[in-house]
Amino acid sequence: MTVTVSARSGAFPQFQPVAGAAAAGTPPTHDVAVLGLGYVGLPTALALHATGHRVLGIDVDPDRLAAIGQRRVDLLHADLDRLDEALADRAAFELADEPARLAHAAAVLICVPTPVDPQLVPDLRVLRRACETVVAHAVPGQVLILTSTSYVGTTRELLAEPLAARGLRPGVDVFVAFSPERIDPGNDRPQSLVPRVLGGVTPQCAARAIGALKGYGPQLHEVSSAEAAEMTKLLENSFRAVNIAFANEIAEASRALGLDVREVIDAASTKPFGFMRFLPGPGAGGHCIPCDPYYLLWQLRAARLPMPVTEQAMSALAGRPRLVVDRIRTMLADAGLSLSRARVLVVGVTYKPDVEDLRESPALEIIESLRHSGATVSYHDPYVPRLSSAAGPLTGLATPSAADADLVLMHTLHTGADLSWLDGHPLVLDATYRLAPALGRVRL
Repeated sequence: MTVTVSARSGAFPQFQPVAGAAAAGTPPTHDVAVLGLGYVGLPTALALHATGHRVLGIDVDPDRLAAIGQRRVDLLHADLDRLDEALADRAAFELADEPARLAHAAAVLICVPTPVDPQLVPDLRVLRRACETVVAHAVPGQVLILTSTSYVGTTRELLAEPLAARGLRPGVDVFVAFSPERIDPGNDRPQSLVPRVLGGVTPQCAARAIGALKGYGPQLHEVSSAEAAEMTKLLENSFRAVNIAFANEIAEASRALGLDVREVIDAASTKPFGFMRFLPGPGAGGHCIPCDPYYLLWQLRAARLPMPVTEQAMSALAGRPRLVVDRIRTMLADAGLSLSRARVLVVGVTYKPDVEDLRESPALEIIESLRHSGATVSYHDPYVPRLSSAAGPLTGLATPSAADADLVLMHTLHTGADLSWLDGHPLVLDATYRLAPALGRVRL
């Protein structure tokens, strides 16, 4: 079921004080509390405040709270404007590091990271602590919504069942739902235009959660259960992983056949049905594609249910940075140079254009591997002035032309980057597939 909400200013209803909470003590001081103010939580809190809700943002990291207060955060320009407005509105926007204050909100949104460990097993430590905190401070009448991507059954296992053990019955005393985030860092598409999926632990839970989120966007799509909503998010990111891996495969096939893969993809994109455009690249970064499918694979492995398409796609994506290094080694060898004595400049190290986000960026593995092979590596990225590395820290070059490099790896191409210095460079490996063809340029 899809619920459409008017997007006109002032059309969103305010959260109503919940009778159960009022009976237990004072009425809620905030309409919604957002637990976790990272790449998802902070934009979510700002979007809710912009629609007129009283928002309490909670993060246990005081450094993060200080950075938010000083505007030292990676946000879109529109969200930075919203942050200015929110910080100036002390009556309706508050930041705190005291989880006990969750009890004073009518609704709570959990927005914490769900990574995988080095063995590609879900790392649930932060999520478990967050859910335990919410359960411990829950009060009758609250709406509790998990937004963090996780395995199917997480909402029931980490929220609904512990709440019931406390004597708070989901659907009667408290209202529990899952509504996955759909934030795309660096994309200036307003969150208010992105439909939101929601599934409740009970129908009553769904109805109350829909009421809590109506101000967030113009469309809420209700599914039959929290588990269906959890599976929806896993499908979305597994779909992207599989298609990026396939685009990389097509790039390799086109290269072997002497074809320009961008020309092929551009031509296929003219078809108005049955084709969705995905571009190849040096790998997959961020906090979704490299991590989320493993939550599904991990869960189904216990059920002895193989998912060969997803498994192969994730394996191929994980091997992509190694292919980049191998291609660099081959290009240098063809030019009579050894990787162990070469100077390599990496341009752009974030996982995607126009963000400061380094999470799971393929550039990190590529740089480590190049340095391990003996190459002298420098990098330029205006969003990342300094890199930490097992082989020692690196300071970014102010201008890429300052590097006397034997080979340039174009890893991430930020909007508006000046590429005139590349003209005539003898060896350029374009892992972005976005540079115009030129002498000395080779697409990955």
